[in-house]
Amino acid sequence: MKRKYEGETVDVVIVGAGAAGGVLAKELSEAGMSVVVLEAGPFRDPQRDLASDELAMQSLGWQEARIVDGHDPLQMGHNNSGWGVGGGTTHFTGVFLRFHESDFRTKTLDGVGEDWPIEYSDLEPYYTKIEKEIAVSGPKYFPWGEFHGPYPYPERDPISPNAQVFARGCEKLGIRWVVSPLAILSAPFEGRPPCINRGFCNQGCMPNAKFSTLIVHIPKAIEAGAEVLADCRVTQVNTDASGRATGVTFVHNDVTCEQRARLVILSTYVVETPRLLLNSANSRFPNGLANSSGWVGKAFMTHSSHDVYARFEEEVRLYKGTPVLATTQDFYTTSPERDFARGYTLHAHGVRPVSFASGITQSGKNGPVWGTRLREAVLDYNYFGRVTLVGEVLPNPDNAITLSDEKDAFNMPRAKVTFSYGENDNRLIRHAIGTMSEILSAAGGKPEFVVPDTAHLMGGCRMGNDPDTSVVNSYGQTHDIPNLFICDASIFVTSGGGNPTNTVMALAARTADYIKATIKRMEL
Repeated sequence: MKRKYEGETVDVVIVGAGAAGGVLAKELSEAGMSVVVLEAGPFRDPQRDLASDELAMQSLGWQEARIVDGHDPLQMGHNNSGWGVGGGTTHFTGVFLRFHESDFRTKTLDGVGEDWPIEYSDLEPYYTKIEKEIAVSGPKYFPWGEFHGPYPYPERDPISPNAQVFARGCEKLGIRWVVSPLAILSAPFEGRPPCINRGFCNQGCMPNAKFSTLIVHIPKAIEAGAEVLADCRVTQVNTDASGRATGVTFVHNDVTCEQRARLVILSTYVVETPRLLLNSANSRFPNGLANSSGWVGKAFMTHSSHDVYARFEEEVRLYKGTPVLATTQDFYTTSPERDFARGYTLHAHGVRPVSFASGITQSGKNGPVWGTRLREAVLDYNYFGRVTLVGEVLPNPDNAITLSDEKDAFNMPRAKVTFSYGENDNRLIRHAIGTMSEILSAAGGKPEFVVPDTAHLMGGCRMGNDPDTSVVNSYGQTHDIPNLFICDASIFVTSGGGNPTNTVMALAARTADYIKATIKRMEL
C-alpha cells in the first residue's frame, strides 16, 4: 500500500468513512489540514462493484460477527451498519429528516430520557448546509417540526404505487402525509443524474442519483489533499504518558501500521466506537479511553422498525420505485391521548422479494411462517402493500455495548450488544402497529403480517455538559482526552422518532467548524 503520510504526524486521523467521517474529511481537508481517513471496509466503484442483487449487496453491511443478548436481541448487519467507504450511506433509503426541537428536550418536556446539551437552533444552519450540499428533494411544505421548507430540490414525482396506497389510507383517516424528503436527486446536480426509480436504493445506487459520502464528500476530500485508506482495521487508539491521543494502530493485509496524528476522530458508528475505546484501555485509562464516567457503551438505542403488510385486490408491486416516497409524522410527539411518551414516523416502504419472504417468516404469533402459507404469500407478493415504523426508543443504561470474551481475526474482543425494549417502547410499538393497520385497511387492504424489526443505532457515547454522566461535550470532544473526538450517531442522547442520517451529518459539520476554530486558537 502506497501511503502519502507514512511516518508523518498528520493534523487529523479520522477512523471511519461513513456519514460523519466523510463530512469531517471534506471540511477539514478543505480547511488546509493534513487528513488521513482509515476505513475497515473496501473502496467501491458504484458502476463496477454495486449490483441490482439483494443477496450480493448484503455485503454493504458490516460482515463480522457480533454477540447479541438481552430480552430483545438485535439482528446485526445490513439493516443497521455499513461496511466500506461511504458506510451506511451507500445502502440507506435516502430518507432525510431533521430532528424536532422536542427531540433535544425530552426530559424537560416529557419527563423521559435526557436533554441534549444543544437545541434545534444549534443544528439548524448545519441541516441547511448539508441539505444544500447534496440537493435534498422534498415536499413543497413539510407540516411538522420547525422546518417547513422549501427544500433545495422539488419533491420526487411520480410516487410509487405503494406510496399511493399509503396516501389514500391516510387521507381517508384524516392523517397528514407528504412525499418524503430524500437525499435522492429529482433533477441533475454536479454531474449526477436524477433518479429514474430503479428502486435498488438499499443495494447501492449504481447511477449515483442517491447521495452517499462515497460519491460526494470523500472525492472532494481527496481532491483537497486527504488520504483515504480502505481495508484498514484500526485496533487501538494510542496515547502518551500525559494521556493525550497520539494516533492509531491499524492492520492492512496482515501488516500492523501506525498513523500518528495531533487529533484523533472516531466515526466508526455505534458498535465499533465503544468497542475501540474499551479495547484501547491502558494503565492510565484502565476502563477504556474517555470512560472515566463509565458511560462508554451505555444507553445505546435503536429504532423500532416493525412492518405491517396488507394484501390488496389490485396489484401494488412493492419493488416499483424508490423504497420510501410517502411519510407521516402526525404521531411524532407526546400526546395525552396515548399511553406512552414520545412518538414515531411512518413510511410507505417498498421491499424486494427476498426481503419480503425472509421478513414474513418471522411474523407468526405462534412461531415462524413456513410451508404452504409462506409459499402462497410469496406467490402473491405483487398484491401486498407495506408500511414501516420508525419508532423512538428511550435510552436505558442497561442497553449496552461491551466486550465479549471471544476474539476476532485481529485479536480484538468481539462486541457484545445487549438490548431490551422498555415498557414505553412496547406501548409505542403496539400503537404504531394499530395505526399502520388502520391506514392499510382504509386504503382497501387486509393486514396479514406484522414483522418485528429494528433499524438505525444511536447512543453509547452520549454528549453532555457533565463529565460524570456523559462521554463527550456537544462538539464530540471527549471530556477525558481533549484531542480525541467522537463524531457519529453514538453521541446521540435520545433517538428521536425519525431517520437519523441528516442529524449525524449536521453534527459532523458543526464539529468540523469547532475543530477549525479551536486549532486556529491552538487549543487542541
